[in-house]
Amino acid sequence: VDHPLVQHKLTIMRDKDTSTAVFRQLLREISQLLAYEVTRGLPMTTKRIDTPMQPMDAPTLDGKKLALISILRAGNGLMDGVLELIPSARVGFVGLYLDDRLVIAVDPMLATGNSSVAAIDMLKKAGATNIRFLCLLAAPEGVERMKEAHPDVPIVTAAVDEKLNELGYIIPGLGDAGDRMFGTK
Repeated sequence: VDHPLVQHKLTIMRDKDTSTAVFRQLLREISQLLAYEVTRGLPMTTKRIDTPMQPMDAPTLDGKKLALISILRAGNGLMDGVLELIPSARVGFVGLYLDDRLVIAVDPMLATGNSSVAAIDMLKKAGATNIRFLCLLAAPEGVERMKEAHPDVPIVTAAVDEKLNELGYIIPGLGDAGDRMFGTK
C-alpha cells in the first residue's frame, strides 16, 4: 500500500525514538488504512431503504460478516484499528466457524513467514477458504514463503523492506512490534 498517509505513519513508527504510546496510536491508525485496502472488492448488493426524500436501492455489503484472526501477540495491535472500521467483524482464533466467511489474518510483521504460514495452515484446517493476510511490514523472504505455501492468500502490507538480518528481523524494519507496542523492551 503506497498511500502517502500509510508511508508517513510507517516512517514515524520506524523511528527508534517513537514512544510506546505514539507507536500504539499510529498502529491503530495505519491498521484502519490497511483495512480499507484489504477489504477492497468485497461483494456488494443493494438494500431497499427510505431516505428523507424517497425510497431507494442503496449499496450494502453482501454475504456473511468478516472474521479477523490475530496472530498473537502483536497481531492484536492491528485488530483494534480494523475493528473500528469493521465493528461487526467476528474476532477469533482457530476453532471459530470459518466456512463461507472472509478471514483476514493480521500480524504486524511478515519476516521469515514461518508463523504466518503455520497460522494460515491452521485456518485452512479449520475450514477457512477465503483468506487474506494483513501486515504492517514484510521482508521479501516472508512474502516468498507465503506465496510458496499459500499462493491463494493475498498479502496487504504497508511496505516490503530490504531483507532479514541474521536474527530474522526485518531490515530496516521497526524493531519488535510486540515489544514496542507493549513497552516490554
